Amino acid sequence: MNLNFSEQDQIFRQEVRAFIARALPADIQHKVVNGLILDRDDYVRWQQALHAQGWGGSSWATEFGGTGWSAVQKYIFEEEVAAAGAPRIIPFGVKMVAPVIMAFGSPAQQQRFLPNILSGEEWWCQGYSEPGSGSDLASVKTTAQRDGDYYIVNGQKTWTTQAQYADWIFCLVRTDQEVKPQRGISFLLIDMKMPGISVRPIITMDGAHEVNEVWFDQVRVPTENLVGEENAGWTYAKFLLGHERTNIAGIGIAKRELARLKRIASQEIKNGKPLIQDPQFSLRIAQIQVDLTALEITNLRVLSAEEQRKTPGPEASILKIKGTEIQQAITELMTQAVGLYALPLRRDAMAAGYQGEHAGPEYATSLAANYLNMRKLSIYGGSNEIQKNIIAQMILGL
Repeated sequence: MNLNFSEQDQIFRQEVRAFIARALPADIQHKVVNGLILDRDDYVRWQQALHAQGWGGSSWATEFGGTGWSAVQKYIFEEEVAAAGAPRIIPFGVKMVAPVIMAFGSPAQQQRFLPNILSGEEWWCQGYSEPGSGSDLASVKTTAQRDGDYYIVNGQKTWTTQAQYADWIFCLVRTDQEVKPQRGISFLLIDMKMPGISVRPIITMDGAHEVNEVWFDQVRVPTENLVGEENAGWTYAKFLLGHERTNIAGIGIAKRELARLKRIASQEIKNGKPLIQDPQFSLRIAQIQVDLTALEITNLRVLSAEEQRKTPGPEASILKIKGTEIQQAITELMTQAVGLYALPLRRDAMAAGYQGEHAGPEYATSLAANYLNMRKLSIYGGSNEIQKNIIAQMILGL
């Protein structure tokens, strides 16, 4: 693989940087760089700015309103927006359900849903996990029984990220109880405003309302909202999870946070010298840097395969494992660098415009919440233990 960027790639990088400089709102950038709380409007404003530029779907085909960028261009874009402090694109619409609708949805579904996903007008959430079906998605129990031109949906989803904001939810539902579990699942698109849907907040250990329970009680969903074929949803779910695990790697975000770690370590003092000069601490930073470089190369291979119309395979599991481990390691080193001042969990102090006192240096304010929040990375999107099973079976043949 040639790891050198061409002259055209470098010109494209400068174009991306120029766009970010003029289009990224300063208040949003400040929140991201300092680990402060982002709200729904922040994400929507950024998606709308991208859409106005024609860049709302960086990985989409041009026939659906996407950029048609090459794998290298997509990589450069993701790297630059993360480094600049832009918020991550909420993946549930743009990067998860949209590829499924493009690949398996009807023309009517593509025309109805894709434009509003691209513009940020409609917010999506993911209805996969259930209390008894997390990484084992084949055991989903939420049912959808056919009743003429409708499915009657009953059941519960949990850990549903940002369902409190969502206009739509894409769900795995059981449409056949009599066949092998994987063969009785369908993929439904459900309007969150339908009668019978209730959303109940789950407050996570960092004090945030990020995830929810979603309950379905006799919800009538038009059959036209079925993606693909009935009972074939397992195929679509695996397709989607390949994209999700690639995105979870978060290489651009990891690079930005690693740079933040280095800034913090340069300001913290140990034995009269900046902490970053401490041999043991600098060695741990170097280990993360090496792992991140290796992950980056693997990610480029996966992107190259996608460009050749290949669905992400077990390599996506490698990206998911290493990407989440690296992001967690960075948050651990940040908290260790600051020490006691990283311990207070003050969500009020993480709000933009906070005028009160900080327990220590201002850069320490968000570290406890970030550390706690990042514990989820090795669980969602299919736990890392499940990913290791996939690697063992599909790559090692065990």
